[in-house]
Amino acid sequence: MAGQGPEQGGIMAAINITPLVDISLVLLVIFIVTARIIVTPAVPLDLPRAASSEQVQVVLSLILPSTGPLLVNGQAAPDDDTVTRLAREAAARDPEVRAVINADGAVAHRRVVHLLDLIRRAGIVHVAFGALQEEPAR
Repeated sequence: MAGQGPEQGGIMAAINITPLVDISLVLLVIFIVTARIIVTPAVPLDLPRAASSEQVQVVLSLILPSTGPLLVNGQAAPDDDTVTRLAREAAARDPEVRAVINADGAVAHRRVVHLLDLIRRAGIVHVAFGALQEEPAR
């Protein structure tokens, strides 16, 4: 009969790949989720884009969000004295310390200039501003 399965006693000639596909998809989802967590900064920022930005080794990270306190190496710095103290400590550890200011696009220019003045007074002369690579035109 044509509608019946293999004859009894025959060898099964098929491999079930459904479990392999299931495991592969689960691993792919885990990879996508963890990669997104690793790449995304802890504070969401609207960084400006620049055609000629470059990667800089971050030694002293200054994150200036539009709302909330300034973060120095991930530590909240609610006032100018804290920022100056942390910057001086970083400059004391390494005189060639590099500071990277990541300011949200909505932050007032005077706040960025004030922060720049604070870290310059603390003795840090190498300063860079964080920017994202400009997306190529489509």
